[in-house]
Amino acid sequence: MTTVANSVANSPYTDQQISAWLRGLLTIAWADGHFDPEEQELIAQLTQDELAPATELGSLEPISPQDLAAILGGDRDTAENFIRTAVMMALANGVYSLEEAKVINQFLDALGLEVKALKSLEQTLYDPDKHKLETNALNPPQDPSVDVLAPVRDWLEGMDMKDPRVARFVCKMVPPQCPFERDIKLFGHKIVHIPPMCKLNPLYDQLVGLRFRALTYLADDCEEDVSKYC
Repeated sequence: MTTVANSVANSPYTDQQISAWLRGLLTIAWADGHFDPEEQELIAQLTQDELAPATELGSLEPISPQDLAAILGGDRDTAENFIRTAVMMALANGVYSLEEAKVINQFLDALGLEVKALKSLEQTLYDPDKHKLETNALNPPQDPSVDVLAPVRDWLEGMDMKDPRVARFVCKMVPPQCPFERDIKLFGHKIVHIPPMCKLNPLYDQLVGLRFRALTYLADDCEEDVSKYC
């Protein structure tokens, strides 16, 4: 099997680009003012084991749109693939929040990108002051015969898999199975019910499809053992 070191050596992205990429994802994770333990553990694993093993988590800081564009803005495909992973980060909990959308739009402007598909996603924006998580999700009121999110589905599926570190991010970010529904309790009393992710997030199938393509890329092109992701 090809080692991680060899696969990184064949990566089209530099360490500087991957570091900026990771800082951009951190900026999305912190957009709502919270950095949950689960998010912190995931970012730590990705930082130390996958994306930038020489970078300590404590040294990473959010990145400004201008600094991100200076490093990732030289190639449109690279910039757009970063935005796809940023949207994946934002959609991981099944909602697209106002603060996350604001940061992503700032990144888009700095990168000189216009992704019309994301305009449809903004119809689902989650405002914690107006909606409850379990009732809003990514399901805007609409005519059942019209798939408002179709442009986003097509755009997410257009992501190229050509860097093993980014492919590993996709494999770790998207769970191998639909997370079970669960109740969040406080002092023995249910305070919120979280439906299964596959019901909460209508883009779940697209995320799973990206995960499968990432696994295939790692196994076939990079000759890596992907059993740890299954």
